[in-house]
Amino acid sequence: MRLKNLEIKGFKSFANETVIHFDQDVIGIVGPNGAGKSNIVDAIRWVLGEQKSKELRLDTMTSVIFNGTKKRKQSGMASVSLTFENTKNLLPTDYHTVTISRVLYRSGDSEYRLNNVPCRLKDITSLFLDTGIGSNSYAIIALGMVDDILADKDNARRRMFEQAAGVSKYKIRKRETLNKLKSTTEDLERVEDLLFEIENNLNSLEKQAKRTKRYFELKQDYKVMSLDLAVIKTASLRIQQAEIQKQLTQEEDAYRSIEAEIRQKEAALEQEKKANLDKEKALSERQRDLNEAVAKIRNMESDRRVLEQRIQFLRQTNAKLDEQIQDASRKIDQLRADVERYQTDLSSEKRIEAELEEQLDEAEANLKKVQQEHGELKTDLDSIMQRQQQAERAVFEMEKQRAINQNRSENLHNEHRRLSEEQENRQKELDELLGGLKDLEVQEKEFQTALQTLEMAENKRQDAIVEAEAHLEQITVQIREVNRNLDAKRNEFKLTKSMVENLEGFPESIKFLSQHKSWKKDTPLLSDLIYVQETYRIAIENYLEPYLNYYVVANLAEAAQAVQLLSESQKGKANFFLLDVFKDYRPPMAMAPNTTSAIDLIETDPQYHSLVSYLLENVVVTESEQIQKSMEDERLVVLSRSGRFIQKRFTLSGGSIGLFEGKKIGRKKNLEILETAITKLEREEDKLSTKYFQQKTKLEGLKTQHSKEAMQEATSKLNRLSQDRVSVQTRLENHDQFIQQSQNKLQVMQETLEQIELEENRIKSELINREAAIGQVKNEIANTDGSYRQVAEQLSQASTHFNNQNIEFIRQQNKVNAIQRELHFREKQLEETLNALSQNKSNQGETAQELTELHEKLAEMETSLKASYAEKEAKESTLTEVEQTYFQARGGINELEESLRGLNRKQQAAQSLINQLKEKLTEYRFQLSAVSERLHAEFSVRLDDIKDRQVETGLPQDQLQEKVDRLKSRLDNYGEINPMAVEAYDEMKERYDTITQQRDDINKAKDDLMETIKEIEETATAQFLEAFNQARLYFIDVFRSLFTDDDTCDLILLDPENPLESNIEIVARPKGKRPQTISQLSGGEKTLTATALLFALYLLKPAPFCIFDEVDAPLDDANIEKFNRIIKKFSKDSQFIIVTHNKLTMAAVDTIYGVYMQEQGVSNVSQVDFRDFEHRGIFEAAN
Repeated sequence: MRLKNLEIKGFKSFANETVIHFDQDVIGIVGPNGAGKSNIVDAIRWVLGEQKSKELRLDTMTSVIFNGTKKRKQSGMASVSLTFENTKNLLPTDYHTVTISRVLYRSGDSEYRLNNVPCRLKDITSLFLDTGIGSNSYAIIALGMVDDILADKDNARRRMFEQAAGVSKYKIRKRETLNKLKSTTEDLERVEDLLFEIENNLNSLEKQAKRTKRYFELKQDYKVMSLDLAVIKTASLRIQQAEIQKQLTQEEDAYRSIEAEIRQKEAALEQEKKANLDKEKALSERQRDLNEAVAKIRNMESDRRVLEQRIQFLRQTNAKLDEQIQDASRKIDQLRADVERYQTDLSSEKRIEAELEEQLDEAEANLKKVQQEHGELKTDLDSIMQRQQQAERAVFEMEKQRAINQNRSENLHNEHRRLSEEQENRQKELDELLGGLKDLEVQEKEFQTALQTLEMAENKRQDAIVEAEAHLEQITVQIREVNRNLDAKRNEFKLTKSMVENLEGFPESIKFLSQHKSWKKDTPLLSDLIYVQETYRIAIENYLEPYLNYYVVANLAEAAQAVQLLSESQKGKANFFLLDVFKDYRPPMAMAPNTTSAIDLIETDPQYHSLVSYLLENVVVTESEQIQKSMEDERLVVLSRSGRFIQKRFTLSGGSIGLFEGKKIGRKKNLEILETAITKLEREEDKLSTKYFQQKTKLEGLKTQHSKEAMQEATSKLNRLSQDRVSVQTRLENHDQFIQQSQNKLQVMQETLEQIELEENRIKSELINREAAIGQVKNEIANTDGSYRQVAEQLSQASTHFNNQNIEFIRQQNKVNAIQRELHFREKQLEETLNALSQNKSNQGETAQELTELHEKLAEMETSLKASYAEKEAKESTLTEVEQTYFQARGGINELEESLRGLNRKQQAAQSLINQLKEKLTEYRFQLSAVSERLHAEFSVRLDDIKDRQVETGLPQDQLQEKVDRLKSRLDNYGEINPMAVEAYDEMKERYDTITQQRDDINKAKDDLMETIKEIEETATAQFLEAFNQARLYFIDVFRSLFTDDDTCDLILLDPENPLESNIEIVARPKGKRPQTISQLSGGEKTLTATALLFALYLLKPAPFCIFDEVDAPLDDANIEKFNRIIKKFSKDSQFIIVTHNKLTMAAVDTIYGVYMQEQGVSNVSQVDFRDFEHRGIFEAAN
């Protein structure tokens, strides 16, 4: 199988429709960074079904769609198609060309296509299963994946070995089987839960049946006692009611007498209160006058305290103002003296400042003059010294170049001599290698022919094994299916037979007669004589339900004998049909449109046909589930086919269909059908078992006839010869290349030596001229330097004098400024102090005037207070006299009120007693009503119905009440009862048995799944170990071909007891190194080790194509040559697509696709076929 082409449109940077043809063995993909080379690899990985966006270097999967540029709009979808040529029928399809496509729309919708037919991802995965092709297979390797393989990230090594060993399908089958096992376990758990629930219900139903009888017995006892209690309680209540009524009349008369006396007392009290009202008003007026006088005194006292506090405050304020005025006067005198002193100092210091400023101007003029003369001389000296430095720098560069040339000349002479000697030695080795290469090629052809013969024989044997295994698997599946059906039939047969023999669901009378020796045991029941198809079974059974338990006997004598036995043994009753009565019975035939006669649906022996005709006379079955509004023929009985209703002329019965309906009819007939089916299945099982053992024997014979050892030995020898030949070829190429390169280098060395000699002569001549020029410049510098030093000394002195004068002037300026600031501050302080003194004197006058006014006001307030105190005393004396008169009159009123309160208390006591008697009377009426209502509610009996009832019990009322309460409590706490518990129990038991059988079937299926998992693991483990051991040998051979024969490597299973889940360790120790882990190898050694592992897997199971994405990046030129040679070797069996930046790799491919971006953000490709050029010479010339 080969890749044919890749079509890309709208995928990542490939906005335009792009087609890449893979019509050569080795295809290179090149281009600058960011041009979109790796997007081609991502497209192949994506179309093969990659689901992880990070594997495609994306955040989300929709990012694969072209996102647009400044000049282009974004694409609406991404589409990639990959076409294969199925040349070796590696794919399980009849098509010679297979195209897989994947389309993703920006809406998020996607689709897969197989030869342009929509399909599932699972279909594409199944198509490439065990072919070595997949989005994550070892056929597509990027540089980062090499690190993943070496680091064994996410078990990358084991996953590759599983793909190469072909055990992926077993793992998928195991995963599917485990899912089935999980589903089966869940079904089993549900069935167990259902059985547990049914068991609880069965126990509950059994208890309910027993409780029902006891409940009704208690209820009858409760009714009898309740009626007796009601009669006794009613008589007692009526007697008590009459006594209470009499007492109530007496108390009401006493209440009315007390009420008349209260009215008299209240009239007398009202007259006394009216007379005392004027006295109370006079007392209130006197009290009010006294309160006003007291309030006035309190206000005046408060105002006096405020005035006293104000006077105290003003005195303190006046004392403070005296102190402030004295302080201000002293401060003013001091400030005036300071101002005069600072004014005198300021005038003196300003004269000194003017003198210093004149001296500073003179020093500055002298400094500028000297600076101008110094600048002119310095410019001339700098120009001369610059010429000297340039001349000396040129001489230094010439001297340095002379030393370099001498060193190069010596090195070139030594290298020339060494290369000449090495060239002679390599030529001798080249002649010896050519002879050895011819011998190796002859031996290799001989072993290839022998190996091909062995492989053809082994392939035929493997095909025969695969065919035999498939046939064996098919027979195994058939045996399991037959076993499942056989087990189900056997279980159903046992259950039905047990029910028939034990007469489950039948009355005790039926079981008694069937087991009694004096009566015929083989006498059939009606339910055993007839058989109905399952479609109509429920309908017929519902109609014949009353007769299914009837015995069918020959004559009246047999029936009479059975009746006698039941009567004597007290075993209940039984029913019988007398066959001789129904002899030659022919029922009239009545039919209706769209119905079927029930008689035609019955299968029974001819001798019972008349009985069945009698029972099903005018009975028809309708397919419709609609109840007819009117009967066309009033004689008809219409049954719905589902058993939902039975319709007659005057009656209609029906409703829901029970779980166990349709299970009674035809049990014996069903046993015969099951027995026939079981016999047939047993014969089929024997035939399949014979075929199974024959096929297994054939398969074992094929497996023992292998020639693997001979093939492995031949392959090993062929690999060693191939490796030797490749090694010799490599050495030949290296020798040839070395000789050519040495010759070119010798020629270049000779030309370089000649150029060095010419340059040495030129430098010597120029050095002489440069040294003479330097002597002249030094003389000019000596003449100018004396004058420059003299002027520099003058400049230093003038600058020092100017700086000293400037410092003195600045000091004087600062002194003048400080005196001015102090003078201004003292003047401002003087002004503020004068203002404060004036304000304090003004405030002192105002305070003295206010004190005088407040003293006068305080004296007036003292006089007024004395007058108010005298007025208060007079009013208090008058109030005392008025109070004495008022309280004397109030004493008589209090005596009347106390007498009236005593009468009211007596009246309230009488009223309370009357209310209590009325409440008792109401309570008795309520109790009588409650007895009546309870009797009516519980027993539908009224008091009038039991007024003549004779009480049978001799118990007192309280004991009888206690007994009734106990019975009532028992009934209330008894809980619900189920009158249909027995029938429900029978149905539930039958359901329980059926589900139990289902549980057994599920357990059997679970055991079969466990056995399947075990077979899968054994097969996959054997196949994996075989592939691993073979790949290990290939790895060692390829590794040594890439390194040397003395290098050590190996593959080790870290958990040999569980190989399918074991990690795989890579051991690689190049000669002269002892690394403890792979990570300690160099980058190139790591890449070659990973390459050796990949090609070992290709030798085990060649992939149709292989993609390397910049895998050669860490390799140097020598290792690149090894890498390219092994690619060429394997390209005979597989296609290679190599994304690279390496020029040696580019030169080794058959054709190149260049990826570029003519338009920013949009990738394009262009093809170049290197086989049309002498690329080696072009490449060497370019370098």
